Amino acid sequence: MKKGQIYTGKALSVSYPNKTVVEVMDSELPEDNGQKVIVKNVIPGETIKFLLHKNKNDRREGILREVVTKAETETRERCAYFGTCGGCVYQPVDYDEQLKMKEEQIRTLFSHVIHYDYEFQPITGSPEIEGYRNKMEFTFGDEVKDGDMRLGMHKSHSMFDIVPVDGCKICSPDFSTVRNAVEKFVSESGIPFYHKKNWQGYFRFLIVRQSHMDGSMLLDLVTTSQIEPEAEEKLLADFVSMLTSLSLNGSIAGILHTVTDSTGDAVSDEGTTVLYGKNEFTEELLELQFKVTIFSFFQTNTAGAERLYSKVREYVGETKDKVIFDLYSGTGTIAQILAPVAKKVIGVEIVEEAVEAAKENAKLNGLTNCEFIAGDVLKKIDEIEDKPDFIVLDPPRDGVHPKALSKIIDYGVENLVYISCKSTSLVRDLPVFHAAGYRVVKAATVDLFPGTAHVESLVLLSKKNK
Repeated sequence: MKKGQIYTGKALSVSYPNKTVVEVMDSELPEDNGQKVIVKNVIPGETIKFLLHKNKNDRREGILREVVTKAETETRERCAYFGTCGGCVYQPVDYDEQLKMKEEQIRTLFSHVIHYDYEFQPITGSPEIEGYRNKMEFTFGDEVKDGDMRLGMHKSHSMFDIVPVDGCKICSPDFSTVRNAVEKFVSESGIPFYHKKNWQGYFRFLIVRQSHMDGSMLLDLVTTSQIEPEAEEKLLADFVSMLTSLSLNGSIAGILHTVTDSTGDAVSDEGTTVLYGKNEFTEELLELQFKVTIFSFFQTNTAGAERLYSKVREYVGETKDKVIFDLYSGTGTIAQILAPVAKKVIGVEIVEEAVEAAKENAKLNGLTNCEFIAGDVLKKIDEIEDKPDFIVLDPPRDGVHPKALSKIIDYGVENLVYISCKSTSLVRDLPVFHAAGYRVVKAATVDLFPGTAHVESLVLLSKKNK
């Protein structure tokens, strides 16, 4: 097989994260047939054409170029942007089949490091498979080089090209109404969008959040400071006027403006101003209320999060008279779900805004046994005088820092729960727990991201079963 050539193959199986094994077929060279290549964003059962872009030391990787034959599991109508937008790689697959695929991927991944008996529970699906997403971050750019301005998602396999995604299936129609109106407004303004290659331009991102409870929305226009103050003042006033005149199913709780001059391709809050309304809305989760701000960490699938946190509560079990540490606590969602039946819950989170929101949420829910600390888990757990009876870990995608992991294990708690949105990070950390005498008692997956390759996983670790 030669790098740079196009081959035809049959997709056999997929492993986490979204790596499909494709078997070469119909090659002009018979010896190539039967060779296995890893190609991302391919559904098992499809026949595809792919470009071989890596062929070294028996490691072959390809890039999808064309779907020749669909898989039998593709029973749902394809989104207009499927295959172009890199988000929902399983979107046309029957949802039950999606769940089977995700469960099998995590089972197989865990089997690489768990070599003893434990309970792997059936996957929990999302209550909603379309319109479930409560937050989207759109990017200003062009669909093709030097083309017209567009507002949307990054094109698959591209750092620059933008897909406009009008009518995205995983968020409510209000998101598309806002996106379309903002794209038109910016296009007619004549003010350039931010170009990543030369760091010039004004418009960068649009963040949209919507409450699952009542449909209220927060809209945040993210720009650089590359504009005269007088021109910006008029522009933003017109922006608010345009948005507040839209016909929406929900309502606008607040319109914000965030400035970020960072050259990184992510929103960096260097100052946020409320242009209209307020900077928060209220969301409900397991009969508790949470104030959500534009940059708060809050699960993007509210109904799915209820199922995830119900599973966490099940794994934690009896909490009476226990001190619980909720490490990487975000806005304190897990802490407050556990607090009503615990002696005390202490949350540690590095994002100060999230900690302040957690404190407000605890007051909102009448919880007096919650303490939230702002700072890095690695440093802050040394300063906490209380000793935990139980620990819940819900770290960011890269998992727990090795030094923090060592300190957490040193507490010697009998049981702990580890939640992960990137299961390879969890699997990386499990051998460290094994070496300290912990064993996985239960494991589960919860799908918060229908249509995509992502899935949440969690394990209950115990020292009782050495």
